[in-house]
Amino acid sequence: MSETTLKHDQFTLEIVKDSLIAIGEEMFHTLARTSMSPIIYEVLDFASGLTDAKGQLLTQGNGVTGFIGMLTFMVKETLKKFSEHGELKPGDIIIINDPYGGGGSHLSDVGLVLPIFYEGELIAFSANKAHWTEVGGKDPGSWTTDSTEIFQEGLQFPCVKLFEAGKLNQPLVDIIAANVRFPDLSLGDMWAQVAALRTGEKRFRELCDKHGKAVVKDAIDHLLRHGEQLAVKEIAKLPKGTYEAVDFIDDDGVGNGPFKVQVKVTITDDEFICDFRGSHPQVLGPVNCSYTALVSAVRVIFLAVTNPSQDVNDGVFRPLHILIDDRSIFSAERPAAVSTYWETMMYGADLVWKALAPVVPHRLNAGHLLSVCGVVLSGIHPDTNEPFLVVEPSVGGWGAGDGLDGMAGQFCIGDGETYNVPVEVAETRYGIMVEEYSLRTDGAGAGKYRGGSGAIRSYRAMSDGQTITATFGRHKYLPWGFNGGHDGSRNEFEIVKANGEVVGPFGKYARFPLNKGDVVRLVTATGGGYGNPLERPVEKVVLDAKNGYISVEQARDLYGVELDKATYRVEGVTPLRQSFEQGEQQCSL
Repeated sequence: MSETTLKHDQFTLEIVKDSLIAIGEEMFHTLARTSMSPIIYEVLDFASGLTDAKGQLLTQGNGVTGFIGMLTFMVKETLKKFSEHGELKPGDIIIINDPYGGGGSHLSDVGLVLPIFYEGELIAFSANKAHWTEVGGKDPGSWTTDSTEIFQEGLQFPCVKLFEAGKLNQPLVDIIAANVRFPDLSLGDMWAQVAALRTGEKRFRELCDKHGKAVVKDAIDHLLRHGEQLAVKEIAKLPKGTYEAVDFIDDDGVGNGPFKVQVKVTITDDEFICDFRGSHPQVLGPVNCSYTALVSAVRVIFLAVTNPSQDVNDGVFRPLHILIDDRSIFSAERPAAVSTYWETMMYGADLVWKALAPVVPHRLNAGHLLSVCGVVLSGIHPDTNEPFLVVEPSVGGWGAGDGLDGMAGQFCIGDGETYNVPVEVAETRYGIMVEEYSLRTDGAGAGKYRGGSGAIRSYRAMSDGQTITATFGRHKYLPWGFNGGHDGSRNEFEIVKANGEVVGPFGKYARFPLNKGDVVRLVTATGGGYGNPLERPVEKVVLDAKNGYISVEQARDLYGVELDKATYRVEGVTPLRQSFEQGEQQCSL
């Protein structure tokens, strides 16, 4: 079969394209099933996939949407460091967690890269990135809210070889084991990542055996071109123009803030340009994010606006362009602290979201909880006297949209298809008791369509000497409503001590001491509302009150519906609602 014929054999190209996607999925499940840490096998805080020989993303399996794009940067950093002098060999595996250039987020997210050779030619890369429970540093769990430079946040792997030509770099493994608090977990997750990479390599080589190297390379080009064509087609459907948004990041965890951030989104016939220039410079505390992290965040919202069901590859993102100042809070440089980078990273997505929501309301809802609302809780297990460590995100409320109420109890846009550690697992493995896990029915986010409820999760310490570190962004600046909808509520947490004293609420706190009987109460935001609350149908207001989403007083004050407190029977509407409805009737005439 000639090369010309290959390029026009669409059936074969499609089969190989879908096979590449399947390989990415198999890699994903291999890592989830072989990892040691609940943050990976329960929460799914990782991503895995394949790139071509140039580092262009071909397929990616995600638990965390915020990793979209990071694999590409990891591989390109590997190529930059090793390929110029032919230093990459079959059997090599590179380890990298550089936040500033190598697919960076924070040090806890450790990436591995494996070059795939076929018939002596470097033809692709297998790569993954996973949140290790521990990478050392000054605090248990490695990420914290009060670091001021990268050196406090854990081990840095500056794109070095974990394996060279198939031989393990044992001294490097020994260094890891000596510098992390839970070496069995960290090294266990490392070996799970290795297994997933080798699965990808094996399946990719089998694909070349079956179809031939030339066909696979043609299919890769076809995959990337097809992704670009689909993206440009969807961009052409969007309203053309420039749209702007401004917001404020609460603080940096060490007493500074708020910080102004902004974006101009320009949509042309074939380009989608996000200009973040003018946003605040990098800051002292650990909320800085790298350019890589910003790119990943913007890619998430770009997909939501254009084609949410699109399979991810680098071709899809060719029309997307991102502009930013050097040393910005969105493009931090060494040695800036980045431990809780997601607090800023998510603003990158949210600003684009806020700018475009009014012009693509069929794709974008009102604002949501935004923050990962991350928690690190450590101590000694009362039954085993062994140290334990809880590392997990929190769920909250999403915003309402045109025609639908917001979703309740969901993870933020950066977490994607992740999960909480199940209550049974948490209570067995950790020295805590889960006292409450419920919806936050505070009535916030009022609108014709109301915002989704946040959540309340309470952990009771079952031993003395525990500590909790947590970062709940959007503590001061609320999830935004639009088209007349009200803002949602804030993220916050508080400590209810065993003697009844309440400390807080906080947005960020590092290493708050807990003793037996103390309760950590984590409360996440209700999403923003859409449309004027006075337009919400009376029967829906009644149902909301019956179900406990709003109080009888809120039904009256926010929605203009008078209800009997005992029976929820409608007793009438307020003068404000009556006046509004009369005005609407006159407009319709």
